[in-house]
Amino acid sequence: MKGAALGDMTVPQLVERFTTITLNQFQAELYDEIAKYNRLISEMLAIEQELKNRPGDQRSALVPLFAHPNPQVRLMAAELTLAVAPAAARQTLQEIWDRREFPQAAYAMGTLRALERGDRKPT
Repeated sequence: MKGAALGDMTVPQLVERFTTITLNQFQAELYDEIAKYNRLISEMLAIEQELKNRPGDQRSALVPLFAHPNPQVRLMAAELTLAVAPAAARQTLQEIWDRREFPQAAYAMGTLRALERGDRKPT
């Protein structure tokens, strides 16, 4: 998706697109479609950047996704909101780990450990 197209979208439309992308990531990972997964990561990060650049840093619009039934959606929403909702994002990552929702649980624990060690600094 082109940057100009993202710039024309409302925040709710960006959140909806983010949800679609992360659900597609879940499927791509399930079927070992690496190239597709990588393309989707690029699209997701473009949405993150668009939300971040909006007045007031609109990444907090992803916080309601912490309650989504899909672990990939929750994982990515938590990962991308660590700077704007750190406590809730960490809690979501911990819940993914506690529920042993693999493979997302492994990524969640890796992020939590990196945050504890100071290797990751959310921006």
